[in-house]
Amino acid sequence: MTSTEIAAHFTAQLCLILIACVLMRRAAQWIGQPPVIGEMIAGVLLGPSLFGLLAPELQAAIFPRDGAGMTILYTLSQLGLVFYMFVIGLEFDTRMARTNARAVVGVSSSGLLAPLALGILCAAPLLADSGMYFTEGVDFWPAALFLGAAIATTAFPMLARIISERGMGGTRSGTLALASGALTDAVSWILLAVVIAVFQSDPMIAVAAVLGGAVYVAILLTGGKTLLARFLPARGGSELSSSAYMVVLILVLASAWYTTAIGIHSIFGGFLLGVAMPRGAVAETVIRRTEPFVKNMLLPLFFVYSGLNTQIGLVNTPLLWLVTVGLIAAAVLGKGVACYGASRLLGMGRSESLAVGSLMNARGLIELILLNIGLQAGFITPTLFTMLVLMAVVTTLMTAPVFDLAVRRGGLGMPASAAPTVEPAAEHPVG
Repeated sequence: MTSTEIAAHFTAQLCLILIACVLMRRAAQWIGQPPVIGEMIAGVLLGPSLFGLLAPELQAAIFPRDGAGMTILYTLSQLGLVFYMFVIGLEFDTRMARTNARAVVGVSSSGLLAPLALGILCAAPLLADSGMYFTEGVDFWPAALFLGAAIATTAFPMLARIISERGMGGTRSGTLALASGALTDAVSWILLAVVIAVFQSDPMIAVAAVLGGAVYVAILLTGGKTLLARFLPARGGSELSSSAYMVVLILVLASAWYTTAIGIHSIFGGFLLGVAMPRGAVAETVIRRTEPFVKNMLLPLFFVYSGLNTQIGLVNTPLLWLVTVGLIAAAVLGKGVACYGASRLLGMGRSESLAVGSLMNARGLIELILLNIGLQAGFITPTLFTMLVLMAVVTTLMTAPVFDLAVRRGGLGMPASAAPTVEPAAEHPVG
């Protein structure tokens, strides 16, 4: 196809994607689910699992696997992820996380150690069926670490959206889940970098990811934060000039490029820069200008790209469905139950602990990113990819109902900084 034909074809793809996402967003909200659930399901429906099943020739014509449109779709979806995580970083309150440091470490540790243990338990039986779940040549420890990372991952953007939509941003449970989710995701990505490095027989990839990431965080959150505050003062006018806003966009892209170059996904470059940005009117202006286009135009592209790689028809035997159910159970046990238990041990009440456990059990967007990396690296098979996508959808579907139940039962509303995290938590409104 010519460049003009490629552009026209992609425009048609984009129209169909946005229509599907709008319809499924409304359907999700109608049943009390966050919009991201509708977007995830829209992606699966447009892929081979439904559209390709009902009209395979039409689906292949609109979404050809080897067409230039797929490259454009992937590239724009990655830009959407980077800028969305940048916005999430801008909204992240580091002061509240520091106030609850002990609880954050406790919940994060349980949300990492339990998934790693379950990853070790699940790896051996999955590897026993050579080539079915992991590709040929994958060893035990890389497989175990990948499964551990997949179970440990938290849907940080969705978690932030649920907390914001429910007005829980200033509560202890909301802040604890946000901070713990960020920490577990960071460690999960380091684990993924190690796994891919071992799989590719290049230990320097893992070294670059760990050391490069640590140095970048230290620089960005100290001297970098100071420079950004001088360039974009937290106080002053509420509007940025066009040139200043363009510089912000360039910095986001540069940060994303750097984290990609050292072996960590580009989304963490966007998130870290958002955390380092000065707060106040300028940050609010950046969010107001950036978020609507990213959330409504670019993010849906990623869900559809993931859906095109999801083939539910591959899970076509009772054994494969049993394995899928087992992975879902392991995911709930490793994150939801483990983080609930850790919160209780830290002295939080049942409702607050249930809220934290339900939020940490969501996977959604971040899980799909991790799975796509594993699939593209040739580490996991399309069958295991599909199983883990189903796990992500089911655990994410569970989040909002369980979280809302906890909020209703406990009347949660205590500010995160209002009480020590190691004493019993009140399960009624405070103040």
